[in-house]
Amino acid sequence: MRRSLAAIVCVVVAGMMVSTPLSSATAQTTIYKYEKKGGKSVKRLEGQKKGTTRDKKKDSGATRSSSAPSRAAPAAAPTRGGATVDRPPPAERFEPGEVVVSNAPKGFARSVRGLGFSVLERVSLKELSVEIFRLRIPRASSVGQALKLLKRQFPGLEIDANHQFDLSAGSRIPESYVRAAIGWKTPAKCRAKVRIGMIDSALDMSHPALKGRNIAYKSFHDPKRKPGQPDHGTAIAAMIIGKPGKKGWGSLIEGAKLFAANMFEINENGKSVGNAMGLIKSINWMAKQKVHAVNVSVAGANNKVVRLAFMRAQRKGLLVIAAAGNWGKGAEPAYPAAYKDVVAVTAVGSRMRIYRKANRGKYIDFAAPGVKIWTAVPGGGRVQSGTSFAVPYITTMMALEVARGSGKKAGTLRKVLRKRAVDLGKPGRDKVFGWGYVKRKPKCA
Repeated sequence: MRRSLAAIVCVVVAGMMVSTPLSSATAQTTIYKYEKKGGKSVKRLEGQKKGTTRDKKKDSGATRSSSAPSRAAPAAAPTRGGATVDRPPPAERFEPGEVVVSNAPKGFARSVRGLGFSVLERVSLKELSVEIFRLRIPRASSVGQALKLLKRQFPGLEIDANHQFDLSAGSRIPESYVRAAIGWKTPAKCRAKVRIGMIDSALDMSHPALKGRNIAYKSFHDPKRKPGQPDHGTAIAAMIIGKPGKKGWGSLIEGAKLFAANMFEINENGKSVGNAMGLIKSINWMAKQKVHAVNVSVAGANNKVVRLAFMRAQRKGLLVIAAAGNWGKGAEPAYPAAYKDVVAVTAVGSRMRIYRKANRGKYIDFAAPGVKIWTAVPGGGRVQSGTSFAVPYITTMMALEVARGSGKKAGTLRKVLRKRAVDLGKPGRDKVFGWGYVKRKPKCA
């Protein structure tokens, strides 16, 4: 049978049994074929087959440097409990029936109502000097049609869908495989005045790792929805400032103050989702708090309105460090990490192998531990992997550099960390590891 060059094969593994290391398990593989029809991707069931999977004892979820082929399929989807989830590309994931517009002219609300739109939200973000409209599109109209109509009626405005953003956490690994990354063991007095921002999910403030920590928390979820699940945010917060102890939660910089913003909410289907509006509001709040660095462990499409907000924030001196994304070797760039003045971080395992689901690209700056990280989650702890868990290492180091007077420009701080990076993969900066693995301990004084 002749196959189109545009065809993509997605493999979904279901029913995988994970028990002891080096154990074999039978898995059923469902194969879908994606074909381009009328400019859209159409999914068709191709068939099923059975095979054998084998768990690896060391660095599962990581592959060797750029010279070794990745086992991950291009643009691999995020995982839940080990099973690949079939999802559309980032540009096609957005809040149903919603668009966002920035800095609209006077009388805009009245004009769009005349076109069949309704104003869901109008937010003035003083720190970024920008006003955002969130609109409901006309009935019987698609988001694509609505965007074309608005761009035609209001040329020159930044208009886009209300894109959704993923938390850049990948696989969850059974506790029998625990090999927690070794922290820097910085003392509690280490730059207690460091202010670190974090844009993520909600937090479980009752968790032993976060009780008594210096945390300012604010949620930017839609008031008509409940805030999203606190699993991911709790894990990242504990990595940054978590209370050390026998459980091994953390932390990288115990004495810092954390400003944590939640941008996730529970949608009508009961799923935790983040969107452009939540991210923009969070960035505005961070600019107001005068933090030394912001940890962003989310990834999504190149949204025009989000891009404008980040540009304004950077002019205000906001330093952002973001996850490179977990979509796989052949995936498109993940944003905000791929923005020019955002520092992009990828994940490696203890043997310096790249996390197999990590994005690749020219935008990658540095690598840090992100495979099999022992994290705090509501109710206890869990070993997790993903580029999310690599970001706190670079965020902490850059925040300390800023607190010591290095300035907040991403370019300047890249040069500082390059001197501490161990080159991995191809000589110099490459699309897999960036400038390499930042090995040295942060300076506290």
